[in-house]
Amino acid sequence: MKHHVIIGNGPAGVVAAETLRKHTPAVDTITLIGDEDAPPYSRMAIPYLLHGDITERGTWLRKDAHHWKTLRIDLRRDRVKALDAGTKTLALETGGRLGFDTLLIATGSRPALPPIPGIHAQRVHTCWTLDDARAIAQLAVPGARVIQLGAGFIGCIIMESLVRRRVQLSVVEMGDRMVPRMMGEVAGGMIRDWVQARGVQVHTAARIESIESNPADLAAPLAVRLSSGQRLPADLVISAAGVKPKIDFLENSGVQCLQGVLTDARMQTNMPGIYAAGDCAEAFDVVYGKSIVSAIQPNAVDQAYVAAMNMAGKPAQLRGVTQINVLDTLGLISCSFGQWQGVPGGQGVERTDRAAFRHLSLQFQGDVMVGSHSIGTTEHIGVLRGLVEGRVRLGVWKDRLLEDPTRLMEAYLAGAQGQSRRGLLAA
Repeated sequence: MKHHVIIGNGPAGVVAAETLRKHTPAVDTITLIGDEDAPPYSRMAIPYLLHGDITERGTWLRKDAHHWKTLRIDLRRDRVKALDAGTKTLALETGGRLGFDTLLIATGSRPALPPIPGIHAQRVHTCWTLDDARAIAQLAVPGARVIQLGAGFIGCIIMESLVRRRVQLSVVEMGDRMVPRMMGEVAGGMIRDWVQARGVQVHTAARIESIESNPADLAAPLAVRLSSGQRLPADLVISAAGVKPKIDFLENSGVQCLQGVLTDARMQTNMPGIYAAGDCAEAFDVVYGKSIVSAIQPNAVDQAYVAAMNMAGKPAQLRGVTQINVLDTLGLISCSFGQWQGVPGGQGVERTDRAAFRHLSLQFQGDVMVGSHSIGTTEHIGVLRGLVEGRVRLGVWKDRLLEDPTRLMEAYLAGAQGQSRRGLLAA
């Protein structure tokens, strides 16, 4: 009889717990630890809760009230303060220690709060938990003056919710464009133009320098000072300045961490029997050729399955890390894959139609497409992903795409067929 413990009850933790129950003996104990007073839920559903499209129950990862009891998975509300890898025990915030035979670290990430005076004031919130959503819903009423810090991927999703709530929205982004980590200068600028045409004020290359509560000279609960010198009134400030892995409790544990928890192809850490998955894990990416943290739900689910199978004694390996971002910004679809910025010594091509809000960028290393990003098109998203993640050798089609990047489907079919033939000859 073994005790399998999972820290974190988001998508990675839930998939891992269910996989363990399916593949371990019935006598094994499975404990799933979460630190919020709510059933396991998806943070990515919170914007849809703010939209009004779903209720809080709609954010739950499993809707059946008896689901966990039926699977004999013990849900425990607590917070892990420290890990002792040598004795295989966890120190808990509520007191006492919890032992384990195998452990999965699936703690996800937490909002990164910039060091701004006033960032902890009332009416300043992140948008990361159900408690955050409840607070924002009370303040983000029609006509409310809302300032959002950050116009990255998460920020744009939150922005959609706020626009639908009919607030007066201003977005402040320190980068020179919107979504700077998934879009180049031209594409990010086009997204900014699209958003501003729909009533959102966007301040790029700007920072919030301070947040003042109850300013005497403004009829507003908050005053936000920008690096441009502007001072804006606000009823609500939302910080969407990015996230970072939630791994502070691993200090002095012996588990090796860089940006996230370092793992091998089995999602095991440097400590036998201890695994990591999801936003807190740093796994090897074949496209980048290095270990990275890629905080998207498909990766969390894949990594959790691999980790759980190995915890159950059934060998499994991760095929790779998916580097994909697809974003709907007030109706404008954008996507990026792999090394969309290009690589040293590589080649690239861009095609832009600003009037139609369409943009396509392809990046190559040799005859392999290593990255791409696009705006305003959905018909080739699957092809772009297949070419980048499949590392398809394009041969002469690389040069044809440099001349006309819209011939993606032809290039994909020719490259995929050629790769299949090479595989058959090798066999």
